[in-house]
Amino acid sequence: MEQKNSPAKPAKKGLSREDRLKAALKANMGRRKAQARARADQAENQAYQAGEQPGPEQKE
Repeated sequence: MEQKNSPAKPAKKGLSREDRLKAALKANMGRRKAQARARADQAENQAYQAGEQPGPEQKE
């Protein structure tokens, strides 16, 4: 009778769950910060085009 040798699943050489979550969180935070910077720049440009004076924290 023929034996079927099912190969044992090889150990994953990838990242652990914690490492994957950490990388995903870091990427998400990077995207959110970039989005916030883009929104702030857009608001500043709109204010400049409208002729408003820059606020105390926004000096040119």
